[in-house]
Amino acid sequence: MPIFKIHHVTRYEYDRPVKESSNEIKIFPIINHEQEVLQHDLVITGNPEVYVFEDYWNNRIGLFNLLSPHKHLLIESKLIVRTTQSAQLNINFDGSWDQLKKETADVLQLLELSTPSLIQSQIKIKEIIQKLAPEKKSVAQLVEDCNAYIFNEFKYIKGITDIETTVDEILEHQSGVCQDFAHLMLQILRTLHIPSRYVSGYICPNKNGMRGEGATHAWVEAYIPEYGWAGIDPTNNIWVTNTHIKLSVGKDFNDCTPIKGTFKGPAKQNLSVYVSIGYEDGQTFEEVNNVELQTQLNQKEEILIDESFGQQQQ
Repeated sequence: MPIFKIHHVTRYEYDRPVKESSNEIKIFPIINHEQEVLQHDLVITGNPEVYVFEDYWNNRIGLFNLLSPHKHLLIESKLIVRTTQSAQLNINFDGSWDQLKKETADVLQLLELSTPSLIQSQIKIKEIIQKLAPEKKSVAQLVEDCNAYIFNEFKYIKGITDIETTVDEILEHQSGVCQDFAHLMLQILRTLHIPSRYVSGYICPNKNGMRGEGATHAWVEAYIPEYGWAGIDPTNNIWVTNTHIKLSVGKDFNDCTPIKGTFKGPAKQNLSVYVSIGYEDGQTFEEVNNVELQTQLNQKEEILIDESFGQQQQ
């Protein structure tokens, strides 16, 4: 049962004071049979009171406000997590499509998570499904093959997409990062009416050089009949075991954005995100993303500005 130390720092800097900053954070690890939180320290500029509650997907969400003028906002999370899931999975590769229909027929959330989005390039999704030949495979085998298809046919390239990139654009680029691959896989699986959900979290060092180590990461959970939810990572072409830490789940990235908020004021802002993940042997992976967020406004205006842009998962 490996233990990981995770240090996640989000820093906003403004060229002039802003005020009435209202923020939502989803950086509280899910507590379940797969992982346990040994320690979690949260430090926020101004030490505001954080109101914590559970959302529709049972994620823990924190809300806080900074009303007084400020020129920077720091949100720092220090986390120690033990993963309790085995490195060896016993996924049911015999689960049939009929059994899947039986298990999901009367469950509202599963039905919601098995409905694809409306996109312009749905014909390309159906062409991918034809290549996967689902009629010849079990549910789990189809999920695994879909995962491998995305890994092999789409290039992992940072910087060519952002948090607003659509599945249509991903299909056009044939490339992206973990967030994009997760959204694409969700569209394919939901077209096949396999309940699937977006997962936000961290991928931890496992000495195999996986993509996304030392950064916030995204993958997919698919519902496998006679098994339940199984995590699968199209960025790395693996089933998820004990090196992934879950923060939140939802229909897509919008349900799982780690940090987002608004502020009032005509300021230019810079965002930097630092993530460090330490393995129990002392090895550490880290990544820093600097994003310049510029807002051109009249200095007399007071407008609410969205701060979530740029926090794309890698």
